[in-house]
Amino acid sequence: MSSPTLTRRGRVVLAVCVGGVAMAFAAGGRSLEAVVLPGAVALAAGYVQLARIDEPAVDRTLPPEGFVGEGGEVRLAFEGRDAGGLSPTYVADVDDALDDGLAGPDEPVRTSVGDAPATYRVDYLRRGERRFGPVTVTASDVFGLFEREAVVEAFDETLTYPACREIPARLRRSLYADDAVGASRRREEFDRLREYTRGDPLRDVHWAATAKHDELVVKAFAARTERGRVAIAGETAGDREGAAGRDSTGGRGGAADRDPADALASAAASLALALLDDGVPVDLTLPGGEVSADPGARGRRAVLELAARTGPGAVGVEEADARVVAGERGARYRIGDRTLAFGEVAGAPVRAAVGGGRGAGVDGTATEGESPEEGRGGATARGGVAAAARGEAAGRRDEVIGG
Repeated sequence: MSSPTLTRRGRVVLAVCVGGVAMAFAAGGRSLEAVVLPGAVALAAGYVQLARIDEPAVDRTLPPEGFVGEGGEVRLAFEGRDAGGLSPTYVADVDDALDDGLAGPDEPVRTSVGDAPATYRVDYLRRGERRFGPVTVTASDVFGLFEREAVVEAFDETLTYPACREIPARLRRSLYADDAVGASRRREEFDRLREYTRGDPLRDVHWAATAKHDELVVKAFAARTERGRVAIAGETAGDREGAAGRDSTGGRGGAADRDPADALASAAASLALALLDDGVPVDLTLPGGEVSADPGARGRRAVLELAARTGPGAVGVEEADARVVAGERGARYRIGDRTLAFGEVAGAPVRAAVGGGRGAGVDGTATEGESPEEGRGGATARGGVAAAARGEAAGRRDEVIGG
């Protein structure tokens, strides 16, 4: 940590003390006792208080990964460097540095370091890997006369997914057999019991077997149909064609300022997630790589991670069921001999906090006893039974991004 330095208030008190000393020689010791001594005591006490404190270690807890436009609470807990508590505790302003894809508070967060964590709201502004840190802790004494600063090299990263939109059923159905729609959302006959894996919905937990084996056990169901894979290839182009007058999220205005790679990521991920919700496997190829995704939590996450990290460029895929081309005016789909602007066909935003659209759960199915349009809110077993108690919003997030 840096050495204690005077604040503006401290400089005023120091000036008063110096002036008081000068007055004391002219007016006698009474002036010295009334003006100088209290100020000198406060300055000495403030300096000693800050000189005794140690630089803290920071443990940062991040909100779950989410889509552009979402966010959550960041928690900064402080502890001693020797795996113990901080003694003494002290008041400080805490400023967590964020990269330009994140938005935090306008002012540092004031807290009692060693006694309470600092919390603040962060919003995801841009897709991709987003970085937190370092943390600047500016301690002050009880009188506000001195401050002492420490820059703690604590860094973390999160992944922000591109903004996704719902894709209409007619477009989805054009990529696979009409009679396959919705079959994956219906519960088929019971097949077996198996150990819980991350991403399994809470409704599939077999509670009797869980209690007997002292670990989460879930029910597995036999699939009724097999579907062929849909190949999606996406790339950016330098032209200005496409969704003229609309940006890649379907809103009017500002389209020419959008990054084609962002438009590509949004359109490609939206289509891939919609197909996975229908139980259709997807092969997605983007300039940043390729994934073969099956319906379920892992497939959804693989699609979103690729879309979050992809950049601009072309791909070497000649044959694809759907091709996504993005330029400065937004993204468009090329399916057969049709060209469709993403901004024209896309529906409502897909947001993790309010459900996945069309009732998609973490595994792409609606909840038991509900139609696909009704299955919007069930909690999921992210990390076990305890995760179900973290609140409806957290559970619904898992339904979209595949916990």
